[in-house]
Amino acid sequence: MNIISVDDEKLALEAIMKTIIKAAPDSKVHGFRSPDAVLEYIDGNDTVDVAFLDVEMAGSMSGLELAQILTERFPDINIIFTTGYSEYALDAIKMHCSGYIVKPVTLQRVKEELGNLRNPITKTTERKLEVRTFGNFEVFVDGVPLIFKYQKTKELLAYLVDRRGSLCRNGEIMAVLWEDDTDETGHTSYLKNLRSDLCGTLERVGLEDCIIRTRGEIGILPEKIACDYYDFLKNINGAKGSGFFSGEYMTQYSWAEYTHAELVRLSQ
Repeated sequence: MNIISVDDEKLALEAIMKTIIKAAPDSKVHGFRSPDAVLEYIDGNDTVDVAFLDVEMAGSMSGLELAQILTERFPDINIIFTTGYSEYALDAIKMHCSGYIVKPVTLQRVKEELGNLRNPITKTTERKLEVRTFGNFEVFVDGVPLIFKYQKTKELLAYLVDRRGSLCRNGEIMAVLWEDDTDETGHTSYLKNLRSDLCGTLERVGLEDCIIRTRGEIGILPEKIACDYYDFLKNINGAKGSGFFSGEYMTQYSWAEYTHAELVRLSQ
């Protein structure tokens, strides 16, 4: 399911994006702060299934006007208005929108609206990022190794996989990737490049929804990747003594020793 969210207030947009991701973790979620950015986005995309739109936005176009354009472009789109005002409800009903949420946007309300869409969405099987952690850390897409611009980008992804969905702060990541090196200013700039490389590389192969980004934090969605480490944890009882875990885990990274020790314990 491809979902967009539009709100001209940065903090409001970040909040609703996090809520949508929690409510629909298997979906692709894109956020925009202006109708113009949305129009540019839809020029290169075949479908948008759901649009969460603020009604009142700075600029020449309101959420209601943007909804009309989106409906013409995608006849089966589900429009869900998110606003601090209730007086637009009648206009929204006349447009045959799918839902109407008066702010604050809560997880329960988003789940309710996504569970009762005006135009139901047929689920399709999506490919996943293939991650191998037992032995060296390696990443594949359709059986082909994924190549990053920087070697450290691969290590960044490895650490996010190791953290199993936890949002990792920039300071934590820098401490792990550069250990005792205290050049914080240089590492802050380098980490921005690594994050950009990671997200850009995944976007080019259509798997950018594996990553969650917030201000100063980044994480991976475990359900979006196929990973031997995660499979082992899910099937730990059957895996014990089966040889599924060979005794090696992300061998090229010293920080992985903590997880390696736990895997050894679990496999005994």
